[in-house]
Amino acid sequence: MSNSDPGSPVALSALRGSITPEIESMLIRSVELGFLGRMPIGEQIDHSLGFVAAAESALGRSPTAVADLGSGGGVPGLVLLACWPTARVVLVDANERRTEFLSEITTELVRFGEVEVIRGRAEEVGRSEEFRTQFDLVTSRSFGAPAVAAECGAGLLAVGGAMVVSEPPEGGDRWPDDGLRPLGLVSSTRLRFEERFSYQVLRKEGQTGDRYPRRTGIPSKRPLF
Repeated sequence: MSNSDPGSPVALSALRGSITPEIESMLIRSVELGFLGRMPIGEQIDHSLGFVAAAESALGRSPTAVADLGSGGGVPGLVLLACWPTARVVLVDANERRTEFLSEITTELVRFGEVEVIRGRAEEVGRSEEFRTQFDLVTSRSFGAPAVAAECGAGLLAVGGAMVVSEPPEGGDRWPDDGLRPLGLVSSTRLRFEERFSYQVLRKEGQTGDRYPRRTGIPSKRPLF
């Protein structure tokens, strides 16, 4: 994956091959329940596959442990699970209905890798001993503003890991170094997939300050940048 267009038809076809009818059926159920937006299911899957391409490009390998912030209706989380069956995948969301749905369907995915559904605020999850700095990849599709995603994701991310955030197709730099520095993050690169989807990669190059993430609601009320 390059800064312009990493995806070729062959590469996208190979990625799509990881999406089983079982996973696609679960995502269709999610759409029917109103947990996903109006984007056609095929486009939602392709957008999720862009996270796979961006992450493997950033890490130079497949991740071993992934935290997906705001998993909601299952994208990109379920797609990541399908593509990385040997990884630990943790789906984080605060919504009761959505996490009940995710918990129900993931019990059917016994042949995939280790998957956990965590109902809770990302600020709290990122401060817990069980999850803090335990992941080499954090993903965020529509979790929140850049400052909120960065602060909540940084606590989960191990030094040397990467965070991949979905970005608007067009727009300027939303990731200032001064705002990221207290979190141990640096802005790495902005990547495009199939000339349709954009992603920002952040690298964890230092420790996240003990005070981050701040208590529930503060990252959005008092953003770092």
